[in-house]
Amino acid sequence: MNFKILKRETTYQSRAFSVQKVDLHLPDDRTVTYDLVDHNNSISIIPLDQDGNIWFVRQYRLGPNEVLLELPAGVLEDGEPAKEGASREIREEIGKAAGQLTPLGDFYLAPGYANEHMFVFLATQLVHAPLDADDDEFLQIEAIPASEALQMAREGGFKDAKTIASLLLAEKYILA
Repeated sequence: MNFKILKRETTYQSRAFSVQKVDLHLPDDRTVTYDLVDHNNSISIIPLDQDGNIWFVRQYRLGPNEVLLELPAGVLEDGEPAKEGASREIREEIGKAAGQLTPLGDFYLAPGYANEHMFVFLATQLVHAPLDADDDEFLQIEAIPASEALQMAREGGFKDAKTIASLLLAEKYILA
């Protein structure tokens, strides 16, 4: 299949993302225009402590207008390598540093209309090492036994897609 981007134009710019109008040439020689949410890449972290607990955060999310239970995660700064972002975010969100960060995989969050690419890391050998949280984050930290968290992911106990996908990527490492 032969798709070719002919033109991109930013139509909206915000603090967190921009929206682009993209003219795309299709394999049947038609040209269509799509809207693309242009967003920095991101990371999701599975913090697994020595007692077999996974650390989560509860935080308000505007989209569903509710508080969700999620894995620590965040957006990469411009040019920031994924592993460095994971190291920073875990300290900001749960106040712990990881002695070991293992990459588990990656995925697109909403490829039909956005280019945000998420990288997943298993964080082990956790030690207390907090950084200040972002000023708009109000987080409650919660540890859940790994087996219970995996069961929750398999049975619909989370509403956050990145948390579900990240836990399923980590399952073989956690249960090993």
